[in-house]
Amino acid sequence: MKKGEFENGAITLRAKIDMASPNLNMRDPVLYRILHAEHHRTGNDWCIYPMYDFAHGQSDSIEKITHSICTLEFEDHRPLYDWFCDTLEIYHPQQIEFARLNLTYTMMSKRKLLELVENKLVSGWDDPRMPTICGLRRRGYTPESIRNFAERIGVAKNESMVDIAVLEFCIREDLNKRAQRVMGVLNPVKLVIDNYPDELTEELEAINNPEDLSAGTRQVPFSKELYIERDDFMEDPPKKFYRLAPGKEVRLRYGYYVTCSYIVKDENDEITEIHCTYDPLTKGGSSPDGRKVQGTIHWVSAKHCLEAEVKLYNQLFTKENPNEGGDYIKNLNPDSLEVKTAFVEPFLKNTKPSEKFQFERVGYFCSDYDSTPEKLVFNRTVTLKDGWAKIKDK
Repeated sequence: MKKGEFENGAITLRAKIDMASPNLNMRDPVLYRILHAEHHRTGNDWCIYPMYDFAHGQSDSIEKITHSICTLEFEDHRPLYDWFCDTLEIYHPQQIEFARLNLTYTMMSKRKLLELVENKLVSGWDDPRMPTICGLRRRGYTPESIRNFAERIGVAKNESMVDIAVLEFCIREDLNKRAQRVMGVLNPVKLVIDNYPDELTEELEAINNPEDLSAGTRQVPFSKELYIERDDFMEDPPKKFYRLAPGKEVRLRYGYYVTCSYIVKDENDEITEIHCTYDPLTKGGSSPDGRKVQGTIHWVSAKHCLEAEVKLYNQLFTKENPNEGGDYIKNLNPDSLEVKTAFVEPFLKNTKPSEKFQFERVGYFCSDYDSTPEKLVFNRTVTLKDGWAKIKDK
């Protein structure tokens, strides 16, 4: 066999154990099979390869594994694992089985994940929608958040489905403590402060992380023309809309109180500019006369901001159980990725890949591997709140 004298499948090497065993795995299992194929590491040096059950215990033994942790389907394989270790008289680890981790809206089958990659339904194994270590890392998940998640859900013998919201809670909890705060506008509309000096630029002090005062502060440029989120303005707002509207006053984060005077629209009735006046006595976000405003919105200076590509990731599947209905491909979420052009503050110019940020009032983002000072790219790790639950309820 080793010399390559036989074709694939012509013969196999088996362990002589007990063909009458009630456990099928003990009925003279195959140890080696022939496979004439180039190996990615050893090339064509070998044409025989061990079966999983034969290699499993020996690999664990060589690496001095104390406990070999397997999923429940390997429970029937444990007698064979023990038989090989005892018969070969090698160091004998202990195999322990537990229930497979199942996450809602997530495919955990490696075979089906491979199909997603091979069929180019995702960009690769490190696609931020994939439940792989490289995918989670690229999306911005930290090792601490994953360990915390594992501790929260524990280990069980019974098959169960864990809500993806638990994992998202863990990353929010972790990034809330460590992520640098910045301002970024994902759906911009221009805001013009008519009574602000045309050529004036101010540097406003912004807190880097209110959860960690040792993170210090940074300077954010402020000018006559800004960009704000289009969703932060309504021409005809309902009750309890605490953001900007005609005649309404709001606070610009770290800046001034502004009041909307009028709006400019294009030929398609789309708002292109929002014109406001500002109160110069409210710098820093408070008024000397004690008046209060209910809304605070974020912004970036139109003159100083940077353009960035942001990738908004959602769940890869529309069903809690992706296999529902028998065809997981039909359950792929067509809106699992949305790419936007955003404006961000200049602080982010020299961002390094995998750095974590909270875009204030928007969500947590991670600088992508492809990001450069010339083209900033950010992946959304998770929203600030569980927006998917609302979508699911609808």
